[in-house]
Amino acid sequence: MAACLNIGSMTAGRDATNGKENATIVSVHNRTRARVFFELVVAYWLILIVCWTPRPWQKLLWWVAAATIVIFTIASFDGLKAMGLRPANFFRSLWVAGVALLLAMLAVLMAFQLHTLRVPGTAPLFIQTFWAYALWAAVQQFLLQCFFLARLLRLIPNAKFAAFMAAVIFSLAHLPSPILTLVTLIWGLAACLVFLRYRNLYSLAISHAIFGITIAITIPGSVDHNMRVGRGYLTYGHTHKPPKLPQP
Repeated sequence: MAACLNIGSMTAGRDATNGKENATIVSVHNRTRARVFFELVVAYWLILIVCWTPRPWQKLLWWVAAATIVIFTIASFDGLKAMGLRPANFFRSLWVAGVALLLAMLAVLMAFQLHTLRVPGTAPLFIQTFWAYALWAAVQQFLLQCFFLARLLRLIPNAKFAAFMAAVIFSLAHLPSPILTLVTLIWGLAACLVFLRYRNLYSLAISHAIFGITIAITIPGSVDHNMRVGRGYLTYGHTHKPPKLPQP
């Protein structure tokens, strides 16, 4: 009888201990989710503020937003593999860049027929014009996949729905440009789904650069406001003189 009582008390003690441990795990999990949500909201809020703030304050706020995102990324560092910053699956996912290149060729042919093609005259001039945008395309893919999608995957159990929400967030940051908002919604969703399968950022960055440069050389600046977003899109006609690129 005494042995039964001892066993019962030991079982009750273990149950109480397990209950406390489970409560602690749930509490830590809730705190982690709260921190992830905080990082998501603050980073996106800062990005939108940068998009809609006039100069010279915009430049200062850009650095504030960049520093904040870097701090959040370091604090929640998941490793290079999880962020897609690895050589693995690069060639397996490179078909995406091939599709982007094929669509770019079709867009260039169409723009040539419509006389809207604007291409720098030489290869060095082409590189000089667009190398900075290629780097910016890589940064945007890092933000989409490594920052926003990574955090949404922690908050949303369904990976495909998390990818869709990341695409929506990405596209809304391109308002009020109707062309870029639609294009980035489609590309954002496709890029997130590809990333979930291959976990490689480099092929997506190349594809983004191809798409962006194609838009820049095939759509007149008067139509897409030189690919500006936020306040820059609204003030484009008052502050920008169209560049004189050689016609084909």
